[in-house]
Amino acid sequence: MKKLGILVAGLLLLAVLGAGCITGDSTMETTTVSPSGGPPEDRGYGGIPGDGYSEVPNVSAMPYQELSQDEIDAILYMREEEKLARDVYLVLYNKTGLPVFQNIAKSEQTHMDMVLSLIEKYNLTDPVEGMGVGEFNSTEMQNLYEELVSKGSANEVEALEVGALIEEIDIKDLEEWLKRTDNEDVKAVFESLMTGSENHLRAFTRLLENRYDVTYSPQVLSQEEYFSIVGR
Repeated sequence: MKKLGILVAGLLLLAVLGAGCITGDSTMETTTVSPSGGPPEDRGYGGIPGDGYSEVPNVSAMPYQELSQDEIDAILYMREEEKLARDVYLVLYNKTGLPVFQNIAKSEQTHMDMVLSLIEKYNLTDPVEGMGVGEFNSTEMQNLYEELVSKGSANEVEALEVGALIEEIDIKDLEEWLKRTDNEDVKAVFESLMTGSENHLRAFTRLLENRYDVTYSPQVLSQEEYFSIVGR
């Protein structure tokens, strides 16, 4: 149950948006990461003021429950998908200088760590262990990373629309995985990731509207669900 095809379709739809975009800084700087693989000075949430923060569940305090194959697949997939989001945002911050990307990259590092806590609890193999920014175990994820960075590097509006699209995909994937899990700890982590993604979607779309007078159109979520998240 992978949504990579949806993401590719979303990228094609996104290409028709952004008329009258404002060009950002095209200079690429070297991205520095912490020893844990996170962005520099990562204090965890990196949340957006006014959008709240997602709670970090203590999975070690929750019951140990046997994982189904769907739950194993979900954990490993979301570990890599959260890394995709973090890495794209780190690069787009260096491209545009927009603080929203730095802040949300920190939050995505926390999301990665939350999924890692499940991997460690259930002795799974981390699919991105030892990998740097822009490196992925999955060829599909690697290709998507490069497509997203290329698309978002065009200008600030394109970058923000890529951010919004990534968060839509995260929300949709999490909704699907949650239908296939009944483990208390997996559900707690995924619900927290969902809250974070909804916060991030609001942050990207509000910035598009408030600073650039661009109304974002959802690419993956239904209009009804999208508006229920962004408050329209």
